[in-house]
Amino acid sequence: MGGPPPTKRQKREDYRKARETEELSAELPKKKFYRQRAHANPFSDHRLNYPESPDMMNWPALYPAFVAPPVDIEADAAHNTNKSGDLLLKLTKQVEVADIGCGFGGLLVALGPRFPNTLFLGMEIRIKVADFVQDKIKALRTQNGEIGGYQNIACLRANAMKFLPNFFKKYQLSKIFFCFPDPHFKARKHKARIVSMTLNSEYAYVLRPGGIVYTITDVEDLHKWMVQHFDAHPSFEQVSEEEQDADECVQVMKVETEEGKKVERNEGDKFVACFRRLEDPPWT
Repeated sequence: MGGPPPTKRQKREDYRKARETEELSAELPKKKFYRQRAHANPFSDHRLNYPESPDMMNWPALYPAFVAPPVDIEADAAHNTNKSGDLLLKLTKQVEVADIGCGFGGLLVALGPRFPNTLFLGMEIRIKVADFVQDKIKALRTQNGEIGGYQNIACLRANAMKFLPNFFKKYQLSKIFFCFPDPHFKARKHKARIVSMTLNSEYAYVLRPGGIVYTITDVEDLHKWMVQHFDAHPSFEQVSEEEQDADECVQVMKVETEEGKKVERNEGDKFVACFRRLEDPPWT
């Protein structure tokens, strides 16, 4: 007689191992095998790996189709080596768009093909959810070939509240998305919200003048909180409703994220607000 039936945990582990084989690598992952709590404490030590500075980030591992030709790297070898003297690979272009708290990657997968020459990065603190998005991107790339779509999107596990400037240089980003962030309803939990005066200064640092912060939520109180804190910050101004409604990214953001689809099914409200990064005032 055989042993006891496998537990749900064992089934998940077996599925993850099977995905590493060539047979399943092209199949889209199934959420039921990536079980994860809905929330994560951003103040906890999650044993995350992050670069000491943006120059030390290994971007080519995430976007292999955009690696710069070796001749271009070797020509400036003095500035393209690490402390050990190893030659560092670079990309032909920088990451420009960050989806912070990207969830299951719906926005990345929807926007990537629409802007094939723009590099998108999803940042997700929950390990299983980040694994799901990474496996989904791998499958989509396999299905579409090396020169096909989805080469310009990637996901990594990261805590943007703590380490955003470790990944991005000043003025590097043109867009930042906050799609259905954790509302942290209790007043004592508001300090864990992804939008605050302190964090807005970090977003202003990595976002170039003219860049846009996109926010959407189904919680009106959180919407008002985000509007209040961006309006109060000297580096941002709210985008007009006319300009907002004409923005393709806003329309995609409303319908393509997992949470957005859930709100749609439940016939809930969606509150959208966008904010433009202003030019810094001249030094006196």
